[in-house]
Amino acid sequence: MLTVAAPRTTPTGWTLRAVVSAHVLAIAGQPVFAGVYLTGDYAGLRLHAAGADVVTSIGYLQAIVAIAVWVRLRQVWPFLATTAVVAAETVQYFAGLNGALWLHLPLGVMTVVAVVVQFIDVWRRPLLREGARSA
Repeated sequence: MLTVAAPRTTPTGWTLRAVVSAHVLAIAGQPVFAGVYLTGDYAGLRLHAAGADVVTSIGYLQAIVAIAVWVRLRQVWPFLATTAVVAAETVQYFAGLNGALWLHLPLGVMTVVAVVVQFIDVWRRPLLREGARSA
């Protein structure tokens, strides 16, 4: 009887998982820091601003890793999804700096949801080289 090994995530896939996991952890703190500020603790604004720098930096790192996934694993969806999130985060970042809360708040909710969805997606199945599933 011939047994077939279960497909396993590649090191490039694990790198994407690690970066997306860091991204979801960082972005989850942003509403907390904003809430601290909104309750009257002005240190929360400093934390929220520092968190924005961290989240945005991780987003750009995730874009680089997503390019590696595209090149090495021939999967473009992580790059496309990451590009959309990073674009939204960048707009949100500058909206926050400029005090455009009418844009900053709803876009913040959407980016948190988008990163959580990415997190679920990269962990729900193995990240393999395209075509390796049937080989």
